[in-house]
Amino acid sequence: MTKQEIFDLMDRFEGGTLASMKLSTQEFTIELTRGGAAAPSAPVQSPLPASQAAPAPEADAPAVKAPLVGTFYTAPGPDQAPFVSVGDHVKKGQTVCLIEAMKMMSEIPAPCDCVIGEILKSSGDLVAFGEPLLRYKPC
Repeated sequence: MTKQEIFDLMDRFEGGTLASMKLSTQEFTIELTRGGAAAPSAPVQSPLPASQAAPAPEADAPAVKAPLVGTFYTAPGPDQAPFVSVGDHVKKGQTVCLIEAMKMMSEIPAPCDCVIGEILKSSGDLVAFGEPLLRYKPC
């Protein structure tokens, strides 16, 4: 199976109604799940000293969720600064991260004026549709 066929399969899964799908061949296995059923990732810790760190967000705080299946990126390039960090104040529509799917980069905007409370994924992580990426506190 070629990379393009895999990306086509992911795209069709994203547009369909299945909750999960598993495809196994002699060479590999692909398992796709929807709705955050993937294994949880450890949150990225704030690089700020404890005295300057933003207050810990609540587990039920609103989250920016992945609108598609793909690869999560915190910055526009490997040698560039991240779009946002924990404690940053962002405006509605400001780009907070990228998701790459089928060689296309999609900018993910902030849903409202808010403060970033927690970054739940690491740059380069695969994300599922609807999976929480960042937690925020509305302003």
